[in-house]
Amino acid sequence: MGRQKILLDKLARFFQIRNLLLRQALAECLGTLILVMFGCGAVAQLVLSGGTHALFLTVNFAFGFAATLGILVCGQVSGGHLNPAVTFSLCLLGRDRWRKFPMFFLFQTIGAFFGAAVIFALYYDALWDHPASFNVTGESATAGIFATYPAKHLTVLNGLFDQVIGTAALIVCILAIVDPYNNPIPQGLEAFTVGFVVLVIGLSMGLNSGYAVNPARDFGPRLFTALAGWGSEVFT
Repeated sequence: MGRQKILLDKLARFFQIRNLLLRQALAECLGTLILVMFGCGAVAQLVLSGGTHALFLTVNFAFGFAATLGILVCGQVSGGHLNPAVTFSLCLLGRDRWRKFPMFFLFQTIGAFFGAAVIFALYYDALWDHPASFNVTGESATAGIFATYPAKHLTVLNGLFDQVIGTAALIVCILAIVDPYNNPIPQGLEAFTVGFVVLVIGLSMGLNSGYAVNPARDFGPRLFTALAGWGSEVFT
């Protein structure tokens, strides 16, 4: 037993990542993967079952709880940003160093990419069984499982306003939650409160374009779908 413990300790030290920024970025990658995996998984159930196994309400709850779980997984290491807009805001306010922003953005996007890949693999057979397996547009389109697309009624200007307002609401609420001079959130409940914010945004701002409010959460899965069979149309 003693030798085994020594061997395990040596292995742990060998594989330990000593660079703090890299550890934090990898934690963000894992947290964002969890966010996208559970959130997009709920959308997949809604789309691929034709509404028999999910509702828009369940998608909202899934993304809210997914944000909570993602923050709980990586929060102690990286702060649990899961969103380049959050990282950018904290850097802009001087609460984080600017060198974090490009690293976090990159690894958050990578995490979102692989979160989409997990859901693609999980529902691979269901996708092929769907009548519009790799359609980007139309009522039965499946590209919307992974990334957000505008509704038919939405103009470019209104879409821009929609994303600005949604992202601003998210950032303002998060900054209020983590502000030590504001009414303090009970310790340990910050992640649940942020998840509740995501839920409320989805319930109130999800009609126009799916409330991505997160560049990494949208771009990573969109890039994955472009490579997985939906093609470059996902960027149009």
